[in-house]
Amino acid sequence: MNHADGPTLADRLRLFLETDPRDVGCERAMELLHVYVELRAAGQAPEERYPGIAAHLRACGPCSDEYEGLLAAVTEL
Repeated sequence: MNHADGPTLADRLRLFLETDPRDVGCERAMELLHVYVELRAAGQAPEERYPGIAAHLRACGPCSDEYEGLLAAVTEL
């Protein structure tokens, strides 16, 4: 398979091997994102309480964008 058809087997294997085993995935991260944001806005370190969400936000651009947007909305109030 070439890149025009999607990621190659080597690409998929590399992504799998680079995945943090603590990563909770999009669904769980989105379920708790509001809690994570509230902790950050309160000056706490949510990554210590929720390392799986922190791992996911480092790896997933769309979820990270959601986090940044929600954090901005909460802290700009």
